[in-house]
Amino acid sequence: MRKCAAHRTKIEYGSAPSQFGHVYYPVDGVGPDAVVRPVVLVHGGYWTTEFGLTIETAIARLCAERGAVVWNVEYRRVGEPGGGWPTTGRDVVAAIRALDGTVPAALPAEINQRVDWGSVAVVGHSAGGQLAVWSVSQLRARTDTCAITTVIAQSAALDLEAGADRPSIRGLMGRPADEIGHRYRDASPLCQEPFDAHVIALHAEDDIAIPVESSRRYVDAVTARGQSAELIVVPGEGHDAFVDPRSASTRQTVRLLGL
Repeated sequence: MRKCAAHRTKIEYGSAPSQFGHVYYPVDGVGPDAVVRPVVLVHGGYWTTEFGLTIETAIARLCAERGAVVWNVEYRRVGEPGGGWPTTGRDVVAAIRALDGTVPAALPAEINQRVDWGSVAVVGHSAGGQLAVWSVSQLRARTDTCAITTVIAQSAALDLEAGADRPSIRGLMGRPADEIGHRYRDASPLCQEPFDAHVIALHAEDDIAIPVESSRRYVDAVTARGQSAELIVVPGEGHDAFVDPRSASTRQTVRLLGL
């Protein structure tokens, strides 16, 4: 696909400082018969303020240059007012719901009328993968005007119960699992009921932060309950490859998005 220039604009989906996102869209190269894919990006970074949505800037711009409308979202994280569970998750749900009005309103009419709002993809990396899958499950893969058809969970934290001893997960949840085990289950993608979207657990083979066995375990568990899901392993790369626009992991993501 021919690359084109991309435009970025900041919009808010709530009143808190971190309830905003960046919308990217192509400014040329979209023909009159083109169908534009909407993509939601949910960044990772241990659910903490150590990382923000800018770690996905290069990926967002890459996808927009290839003809997508990209909604790269921020959310309240551990270390700021309102951050932690469940408000962090609820922020991502609210950000996805912004596809019903706030995000389309930020697009030029000639782009908006070509967006396929019935085929939204939600992509989340690491901690953002947990938020992506969990949020889509809460929405049952639909907003008022959109259908989510694909979730790509990139080297994602998909089993919070199994990882309950990790400082990042305990920090998100606020208390140890032996005190609030039900909340860990409620937040864990592996424990969600099936929803009407296809989940692709896309994992870097050499990931030492979240081993590939985590995604394999997730796919085995949820497909047994009726969830449409598959595992794709990218050889020779590690956890951070998904935020590198030059990596094989990014090329695989772009291919899966049809861009």
